[in-house]
Amino acid sequence: MHPDPPPPIRFHVGKGYALFEGPSGDNAPHRHAAFQVAIAPQGEVAISDGTQLHAAPVLVVPPLLRHQMQPIARLRNYFIEPHCRFADLLREGCGSGITAMPQLHDLREEQVRSLGASASLSVDARLQQVMNALSMPGDRSMPELARQAGLSPQRLRALAQEQLGMPLARWRIWQRFGLAAKAVSTGGGLADAALAAGFADQAHLSRQMREMFGVPPSQLLPLLRSQVFSAT
Repeated sequence: MHPDPPPPIRFHVGKGYALFEGPSGDNAPHRHAAFQVAIAPQGEVAISDGTQLHAAPVLVVPPLLRHQMQPIARLRNYFIEPHCRFADLLREGCGSGITAMPQLHDLREEQVRSLGASASLSVDARLQQVMNALSMPGDRSMPELARQAGLSPQRLRALAQEQLGMPLARWRIWQRFGLAAKAVSTGGGLADAALAAGFADQAHLSRQMREMFGVPPSQLLPLLRSQVFSAT
């Protein structure tokens, strides 16, 4: 009797979140601009913050916390954007470090979808306006976006630091990864994906992907060519 084939790798980008289901291999320490909800369907997921190895069926990593995930054969990984309603729930239960949240083990995409599409109640509406604009194609300047939101560039920077804990430049890079992933999933090469997403070149994409995911694009993005990709 032959063993059952592994379930397909799946990557879905929705409003306010992204979902990856599949194996997680070797990676370097990294940090990204969204909450990460890492769920082990079986056993535990293990993530190091550089000083301690955390292990639990569900671990939540807050934005911009440097961490390294141990390889796991099957993972359900949600990336939750910090300006959606679901992020508010994570802020309530997650401290400044990696937090075990076993109550999320049976979390389903439908639950994330409804709250991911709703605006955060704790993030300033003007900051949310700028973040939504940064999610759109194009390369508008921060001063222009600040002016459209009725803020000075200095106040916009301060709001981002106070309420998100990161500069908006990091958020812009995070959004570009979604565009690069979509370009690769539809058959584009890495160089084409880099340009389509607004990176200067393939080397720029590679550096930023190592920083945010701990792996080079040559390891991660080609997986998207043979799996289910959808965007809403």
